[in-house]
Amino acid sequence: MTRYLHTMYRITDPERSRAFYEALGMEFRREMDIVRNGEREATNYFFGVPGQEEELELTFNHDGRSYELGTAYGHIAIGVDDLGGTLAQLKEQGIEPEREPYRVREGGSLIAFVQDPDGYRIELIDRGGK
Repeated sequence: MTRYLHTMYRITDPERSRAFYEALGMEFRREMDIVRNGEREATNYFFGVPGQEEELELTFNHDGRSYELGTAYGHIAIGVDDLGGTLAQLKEQGIEPEREPYRVREGGSLIAFVQDPDGYRIELIDRGGK
């Protein structure tokens, strides 16, 4: 049987990334160092939505390299109970939505896009029915 497990992408500031994803309601689950030839090469940080097994794996490489997002990445989507409250928490970190929350179609969910500290787009979908 096939089962979706996780998505991974690279980050440059673990503390800022952790604050961002926790503001979205995700829980920090664990971290794991990658050690090669006795040297810590990278650290993986795992986050998840409470009550769900699937995870987001953020990888920080300790060699200081930077990354380009590329043109193929679109976004990940996260359902939140209170879009306004979530955006208020992110605003405390200096993170603003790309534009005011909106609906793609009449009667559709209220959504907003934000970028995490490394520029990855995150679609927030209001699941609270507002």
